[in-house]
Amino acid sequence: GPDPEPEPLLLEFAPGPGILTRTLLDAGFRVVALESDSDFLADLQSLENSLDGQFKVIHGDFFRLDPLSKVALKPPAVSSDKLFETMGVAAVPWRADVPLKVFGIVPQELERNRLWRLLFAMYECSSIYRYGRVELNLFISEKEYTVLTAKPGELRIYQALTVLAQLGFEIELLHKEPWSSFATNLKNGGLAIPKTGQLPNDHLCLVRLTPQQNLFTGGLKPSNASTFIFMVKQSFAKPKSRLTDRLNSWSLDNSDTLLKALEIPKNAAMRNLYPEDYKRLFEALQNSDMFAETLFHDEVLASTRIMN
Repeated sequence: GPDPEPEPLLLEFAPGPGILTRTLLDAGFRVVALESDSDFLADLQSLENSLDGQFKVIHGDFFRLDPLSKVALKPPAVSSDKLFETMGVAAVPWRADVPLKVFGIVPQELERNRLWRLLFAMYECSSIYRYGRVELNLFISEKEYTVLTAKPGELRIYQALTVLAQLGFEIELLHKEPWSSFATNLKNGGLAIPKTGQLPNDHLCLVRLTPQQNLFTGGLKPSNASTFIFMVKQSFAKPKSRLTDRLNSWSLDNSDTLLKALEIPKNAAMRNLYPEDYKRLFEALQNSDMFAETLFHDEVLASTRIMN
């Protein structure tokens, strides 16, 4: 008869002792795992040898994919091209279906920084996103989940990251898991994920981030996305700043006409605008004679690579 459908392929990062890995394998997935910690590699390699091609482990760090310097890469730095070639995953157009699903636990250390890096790559269609709308299934802290899903006006938790994540991704909470589940009998009896001081909450949230198919409509393109990100970050620099102050600081003398066209109240505070308002504002600015890319250019270059 016809060949059975091959099992779907997943990329898992930082599998560590392999708790999640075994769950994914038991569910019938083929898994390619990127592990940077040599303490775990031997066990993962013996797991690979015991399975008939269903599992492959690569010495590498998901958060050190495509480092800026392209000098001969040594593990754990890895190039996404090489990784995708190994997995046999080809690039597809942005609007096509998801080409690959990624699973993993985001390390608590520098968690925010890692989320920003993924967001930048997605908006610029670089790294893994050169292959299309890669879906991320991430265990993140409840604290960051709260930021990703905040509503306009929610003090302190509605941030630039919120606006950009909600515009860029469809965000679904799949599961909340108590921290204690991740305790393992590692050599030192520690957690499968490093515990940084007092935990901000009791759960890790498994969140699915699927890039929006229609993200690059209107004026937003991967080539000007860093300007858009900068505009949003700048808008939150002073949480109480009003839209008119912002537009004046960008030396727009036709800001009244612009706001009327967008139907945004003139005295609106930046933190009360919806994510869609930011995108509409950016698109309107793109079309405004006064708005020159150069207005931001030097500042963008200086700030783009600095994650907050």
